[in-house]
Amino acid sequence: MPDDPDGHGTDLGDGRREPGMGPLAGLDFARRARPRPVLDTHGRWWPWLLACALLLAVLVVVFRTPLADWLWPQTRAQALRAQAAQALAQGRLTAADGSGARELYAAALAMDPDRDEARAGLAQVAEAALAQARQATAQDRFADAHASLQLARALSVPRADVAAVATELRKREAAHAGIPGLLAQAEAAREAGRLTGDDTAALPLYRRILALQPENTRALEGREDALGELLQQARAQLREGKLAEATAAIAAARDFDPGHVDLPDTQARLNEELDDVRRTAANDLRGGRLERAVEHYRLLAEAGQQADADAGLQRVAAAWAHRAETLAGDFRFAAADAALDQARALAPEMAAVSEAEHRIARAQQAHARLGSQVPPRERGRRVARLLAEAREAEARGDLLDPPGDSAFDKLRAARAIAPDDPAVRKATAHLLPAAKQCFERGLSANNLGLARACFDARVALETDAAALASARRRLAGRWLAIGDERLGAGELRGASAALASARALDPATPGLDDFDRRIRAATAPQR
Repeated sequence: MPDDPDGHGTDLGDGRREPGMGPLAGLDFARRARPRPVLDTHGRWWPWLLACALLLAVLVVVFRTPLADWLWPQTRAQALRAQAAQALAQGRLTAADGSGARELYAAALAMDPDRDEARAGLAQVAEAALAQARQATAQDRFADAHASLQLARALSVPRADVAAVATELRKREAAHAGIPGLLAQAEAAREAGRLTGDDTAALPLYRRILALQPENTRALEGREDALGELLQQARAQLREGKLAEATAAIAAARDFDPGHVDLPDTQARLNEELDDVRRTAANDLRGGRLERAVEHYRLLAEAGQQADADAGLQRVAAAWAHRAETLAGDFRFAAADAALDQARALAPEMAAVSEAEHRIARAQQAHARLGSQVPPRERGRRVARLLAEAREAEARGDLLDPPGDSAFDKLRAARAIAPDDPAVRKATAHLLPAAKQCFERGLSANNLGLARACFDARVALETDAAALASARRRLAGRWLAIGDERLGAGELRGASAALASARALDPATPGLDDFDRRIRAATAPQR
């Protein structure tokens, strides 16, 4: 049957035509009726499979060692043992970068501890280290010999074997160093009085000789004599009050021979001197001799007693601050500023110092407000009236209250006008016992607010720095006791407030730091 390429029909041969299918002609309906495959995997995906295979091969090549270490750790340990054996054969027994036989065997043992090959390898390294030490000793390579001996000891070579090599090493070092010459140098240095210092001093030279020949009689006797002379010098320095020099000499003697026969007695003398300096410093502080107290506490610091020195200087700083407040209360502002500078130099961060600064500033304001506005002719009458009002307030019991009309405020106003007036000074001396009694009443009644107000009055009236320091310490201690009660009752806020009050009064109060730690522990979040 002829084809119908144009889709108009097919000639049947008898004049008839089979109708064509127009635009649909030529389509294979049988093929269209068959289901079509979704993907032609044979013709399209084989390049991707090839690429994945190549990538996998590259990854295996690149990461074969980490993968092997992860999958088969014994394989890595075996490789380390092989590297260690090679390093041992090459004489590289140890290396800081980990490439030495010792380090490689140790890594292999850590990775595969159930096998004995690494332990046996470390034993071979130890034997090789001892052999290297013998060879280096024979060749007078003393530094190498010492390094190899140190490695052998670290790897637990039998002590007898190490001792034999060490003895031979000392002999050769001694012969090489020239022991007779070293002895002569040491004796000359001792006769010249150069006992310590650089390597040419007597005791360092004796130490070097005895490191090479521990039984050298001349060196042992020379060291004994030199140490005796050094400790004799230390005792002389103690008698002269040179604590720092004596402390250094005793420390040097202990370094060279901690068992020297004269050392305990000399140390005991040093301790006695230090105790005497502590007592003297405390007496100076109580007596108001603050400059001398500072000198003695600094002497303790130079002698190595830093903790005692720091605590003492803190107390001296507080005393300077109290003196500054007292001077400012008498309106002697130049002297007050000088005392405050002394306190700042010792303890610039102390609360008592900042408190003194505020009090001095208030006293200066009061003096400027009251004193400068009073004419000289009126000053005497004003002072007499203020003193009379102060006596009346005291008679009423209004020592501190009400503000402005209390005995203390009236007296302070009089002092602002005429601080050097004899009547003002007499009234001040009269009012001080009342302030002390008020302070004691406040403490007895556990009324710490009243005690603090009376203490403030004492600061302005009293000139005894030691008495003020004692009162301050007592008041701070009472605040600490209140805080302990609050903490025991679970009142953490009250305990913290009491701690702050105690610290503001006297930061050196005993037990302050321990109580602070207890509060922090109580307020820490529970896990």
